[in-house]
Amino acid sequence: MSPTPASVIRGVGSCLPDRTVTNADLVTAGLNTTDDWIRTRTGIAARRRVRPGTSTGDLATRAAKAALATTTVRPQLLILATTTPDHPCPATAPQVASRLGLTDIPAFDLAAVCSGFVYALAAADSWIRSGAADSALVIGAETYSTIVDPADRNTAILFGDGAGAVVLSRGLREEPGAILAVDLGSDGRGADHVMIEAGGSRHPTTPNTLTPYDSSARFLHMKGREVYGQAVRRMTASARRTLARLDWPPDSVGAFVGHQANQRILDAVADRLGIAPAHRHGNIHDVGNTAAASIPLALADVVARGAVRPGTRTLLTAFGGGLTWGSAALTWPDPAPLAPKEPLMTTTEPAVYDHLVHLLETKFDVSEPTPDATYTSLGLDSLAVVELFVTLSDHWSITLDDTEADPELTVGATADLVERARDERG
Repeated sequence: MSPTPASVIRGVGSCLPDRTVTNADLVTAGLNTTDDWIRTRTGIAARRRVRPGTSTGDLATRAAKAALATTTVRPQLLILATTTPDHPCPATAPQVASRLGLTDIPAFDLAAVCSGFVYALAAADSWIRSGAADSALVIGAETYSTIVDPADRNTAILFGDGAGAVVLSRGLREEPGAILAVDLGSDGRGADHVMIEAGGSRHPTTPNTLTPYDSSARFLHMKGREVYGQAVRRMTASARRTLARLDWPPDSVGAFVGHQANQRILDAVADRLGIAPAHRHGNIHDVGNTAAASIPLALADVVARGAVRPGTRTLLTAFGGGLTWGSAALTWPDPAPLAPKEPLMTTTEPAVYDHLVHLLETKFDVSEPTPDATYTSLGLDSLAVVELFVTLSDHWSITLDDTEADPELTVGATADLVERARDERG
């Protein structure tokens, strides 16, 4: 009897913005809460947020590069799970593929909110097992800081930005990293539990069509109590169905990674499944809820620490707006380790930002520029900003678009532009 084919995870990578926002930072910014209140109710101590000018596509590209660095597989398909695309149209995935040098492959966005990565993993698994593709790159990437109201205590304390990615190729079910079973579901009756009301075809974001809706309609709103109950029930049921398809007893699962939404939810699901605390893995304490990016970010974190032995029975489960939910059973992957000192979770390299600051201080006589400072606030006119762009282009051997040399651009956003140009240069 011939071995059974499967899609197998060959590479794992991630990217987190370099800006950390702690609970204390939120309180200082005026949010009506406390560090103890947030920790007790969510398990979150900090989250990462992008600087102005950094997009979901930027994070996705960096995470994908980190994943591709751990394997020799060249993807024939790219799926980007996200709720925060760079633009409503076109999809962000083809641009990410292009920046990776993958200009000839199918690439598309997938929107299933916090369940997005599991949905995308299931889709890629189907493509590979059907023979439609031999390999795939699956990315979960989000910049929720762009859609969360900073004054809304229900959401501002939860969400962070980041991206995680996995590379899959055709292999055997007996290999470490093999996807063995998936379970997906949805219930549109709960669509209003997690929703951005404006911005779609029903309520376009124009001054006339927003009336009688207020400006908060462009932000994410969540019914926390309803989401909690649905998340616990749906993830538990989905996980049980997935385990049953493989005849895996819950106590045989050696690695459990749930969507990093809320530590209470994660514990409630794991307790109901009967999975021991020692086998539960996550990073919500440090990065918060990163929606579709949360599971691949947690996977990359555990892989980087070598905390799970390759081949270990693994269960993933997620719940998101829609309502959507899903689970996947696999064996823990065995990607090649990253090279020493490889920045697994970073966006702008410190060398880029540090060089920019040094240039501003020495060439343009700017005193202690900060990432959020605009060039107008630093006293630079439009010609000076163009000269800055030319100098940066010469130093890094890159091409910067002079049309983006806007005095209202921030220092942090400029560093991201340089990093993006360096990525595209290869």
